[in-house]
Order: sequence, then structure tokens, then C-alpha cells
Amino acid sequence: MAALDVLTKDITHAGQTYRAAGLSAVVTATAHRGKGNGRQLVAAARELIAGSGSLPSAARRVDVARADVSPADVAQADVARADVALFTCDRPLRGFYESAGWECLDGTVLIGGTPHDPFPSDGPGFDKVTMAGFFTERAMRHAAAFRHSRIALHPGEIDRLW
Repeated sequence: MAALDVLTKDITHAGQTYRAAGLSAVVTATAHRGKGNGRQLVAAARELIAGSGSLPSAARRVDVARADVSPADVAQADVARADVALFTCDRPLRGFYESAGWECLDGTVLIGGTPHDPFPSDGPGFDKVTMAGFFTERAMRHAAAFRHSRIALHPGEIDRLW
């Protein structure tokens, strides 16, 4: 029905190091679109990221859903609590993610790739917005530093951003 990946890494931004997570490869099977499955899964992933778990520090990618996994099962996935979650989506999907509890960071650009070969989310041909969640007190206090900024996620070894 619907699937997504939760990617994690430590990032440094504005002089602070944060445990970061992001959504990737979010998809709902065509026959199941418009029924709330994707929204429910994306909201469950947000709750998972905000909660606690135990992801080994060497892990960088965790599948949290497949077609046969319910959003309730997502809560059982093994993902470490993140300070902040950051990901991009196509501009027309902004409302979809906001309806699942995510916040849009207008003017924020995520930069993957490497310092020598950057891959910014505002590159030519992209019409992306950055979505976020701030989950710890420290991240909430520093949320303004993420707005209207360029956030380095390098090295982007998994999907060029992460």
C-alpha cells in the first residue's frame, strides 16, 4: 500500500551537532492513493522519529514500512530518537506533509553530495521545499537557525542528500 525509508545521521549546523533523520522514497501504490494510507504512514514515521528507539550508530538507512506493514507496526521499528528531521519534497506535496504534522521551512535548502561535489535541493530543475520536525528541547530552541538557511548533510552517500 505505502512505503518509506527513514534515514539517519549526525549533522552539524550553526555550530551545533544534531541527530538528524529524514524521510526518503515515500510512495503509495496507485490503487491505494487518496485513502489516507500514505498520510497515516508519514504521520506514524514522524511519531517514530520523535520517540525513542535504538538504532546502531553505524546504521544509516532503515526501512520502516512495506506494502504489508501497517502504520501501527511502524512504531515497532528500530530507529533512534532524533533531535530534528529534515527532508525535501516536491512543492505540490507540501500540504500532504503538513497534514501529517510536518512543518515547512520556507527558504531552507538541504545540501547533500560532498563538499567537493555538492547536491543542493535548490539546484536547476528542482522545485522542492524543505520539511522539518523539531523533537528535542535543544532543537526547538535552535529551530530559527534552520529557517532560511543552507544545511549541509554531506556526505550524501545513500541518496545524494543522505
